[in-house]
Amino acid sequence: MEGLSGKTISNWFPQAIERYYLLDNIGFVSDDTEQSALVAQSLVRAPLDIKAATKGFKIAMLGWFFRLPFGVGRATSLSCLKMLTGAKQTGIHSAGNGAAMRAAIIGVFYHDDQEYRIKMGESIARTTHLDKRATDGALFVAELAAAVYTNRQYKEQASRYNSFDTAIKVIQETQLREALDLARNLAEQKASIEAAAQQLGCSGFVNHSVALAAFAFLRWGDDTLTALQWTIKAGGDTDSNAAIVGAWCGAFHGEKGLPSRLIDKINDGPFGPSHLRQLAHALGDIKCGKSPAPVGYCWPIALGRNVVLIPVILSHTLLRLLHQATTSLHL
Repeated sequence: MEGLSGKTISNWFPQAIERYYLLDNIGFVSDDTEQSALVAQSLVRAPLDIKAATKGFKIAMLGWFFRLPFGVGRATSLSCLKMLTGAKQTGIHSAGNGAAMRAAIIGVFYHDDQEYRIKMGESIARTTHLDKRATDGALFVAELAAAVYTNRQYKEQASRYNSFDTAIKVIQETQLREALDLARNLAEQKASIEAAAQQLGCSGFVNHSVALAAFAFLRWGDDTLTALQWTIKAGGDTDSNAAIVGAWCGAFHGEKGLPSRLIDKINDGPFGPSHLRQLAHALGDIKCGKSPAPVGYCWPIALGRNVVLIPVILSHTLLRLLHQATTSLHL
């Protein structure tokens, strides 16, 4: 559904979003989740060394990139190519949402140390995105994740708004702050997702993406599936926008608050549910002062899976183009 308008999604996918899967009855995580897992893996290996964690993330990203993941954004792709050349500064001047959509895990892990999570968050963000709007967007995602995780015992709506008010203080970029203020106002007014998407935007531009995600989380964050479905129905960069909302909901509710029937449908290979739980346990062990068990994934399986899925993804793309062409002829 990525790249489609909200109206097109409503017309083409009239039933609940959870009924649609990439391959028959099997779902797969997106590149957003995979990059978040790479961040978590880097934190497991160097939780108290920003320079080492950032270097580890770059190495992990480069290896991941050459295993042919699907849905990778332009900024991330160009940054990975710069990593290949050995460039010291690998980020590019992009205001996309690629840094923001993987930042929540930094907020949760360092929820009790704002100074350190800001430094780590900015360092990880700048591996691919140098634009101030992109880095501020990533910091906001991490800050809101930290705040809702800290306040997770208070599940009423007020705590989400209080957490938002705490998180927005890190924003220095004027346009992003204005977009987030508008998102909060729209959520308080109980605006529709159509109205929010029209006023906030829903593209991969970080101001659009983070603001729309904030609106959806404030508006429907008491129920994860509802928040995700409305976010997707907005159209635009659906996977990244929903990934941000899902991360905040996960920080707020924990795994028990996520739709288990959807998780059970996800292919349990590289970056699947078991892998993500292992990373979570490893990070938890570190917070408890224990030595974490090593966590990785089998790269030949990841490469093989991606190669096999390429024709499936291409077929979905061709069917979408055919559907668009047919619809245009009937108009």
